Amino acid sequence: MLGAIAGDVIGSVYEHWPIKEKEFVLFHHECAFTDDTVLTVAIADALLQNESYASALRRWARRFPARGYGIRFAQWFMAADPEPYNSFGNGSAMRVSPIGWWFDDEATVLAQAERSAACTHNHPEGIRGARATALAVYLARQGASQESIQQRVTAESGYRLDEPLARIRPRYSFDVTCQGSVPQAIRAFLEADSVEDAVRNAISLGGDADTQAAIAGSIAEAAWSVPEDLAATVLRKLPDDMRAVIQQFHRAVNIA
Repeated sequence: MLGAIAGDVIGSVYEHWPIKEKEFVLFHHECAFTDDTVLTVAIADALLQNESYASALRRWARRFPARGYGIRFAQWFMAADPEPYNSFGNGSAMRVSPIGWWFDDEATVLAQAERSAACTHNHPEGIRGARATALAVYLARQGASQESIQQRVTAESGYRLDEPLARIRPRYSFDVTCQGSVPQAIRAFLEADSVEDAVRNAISLGGDADTQAAIAGSIAEAAWSVPEDLAATVLRKLPDDMRAVIQQFHRAVNIA
């Protein structure tokens, strides 16, 4: 999950300042955590506390209510009795990575990813994005090769993952749908050789930078781990309660 948070923090300044290259300052002085981090921590905390995903998402979003949430999600977490709103936005995919670490068989990872999405993003595309991302994280932590991950995620999700970033990048633009951003974020991982490289790949698309970098970074962490210096810089940008959940989660799933 720290890979997702690193992607979010690094990408936060590029969401509305799109760039089409990989060479940029990694930690811009204005970078900060956004809703992607808040909700990733919420999913991790739900697993640690055996709490429903919906309850944890609402609790954490209300704790940090001004972090760039979409309008419908903000209405959902503030409602007295919220209902899913058929979203196919990429929020279901950016927050799902803890599930890929927590469960130890593929079928359960896919089922729990669907559950985590469906409390808000119950549209088939919202669910597909969460399942694809969680599966990629799970396979990466099992030591699967990038080629194997590409093949397996393609077979499960139907996403096209074979188009190179060099062809995607020139025509790509801001897109917050799962179907229009998750495959490209996974491709950013598939062409990477480290967490930093995956994050740079995702941001260089010039799209929904923080969320796509969070998705790519979450898979990359499972493949290569987050370097200590990168992790330390990211953790310094988070409040104490978030750091506590991350540390507890890492101990629980044996992330070094």
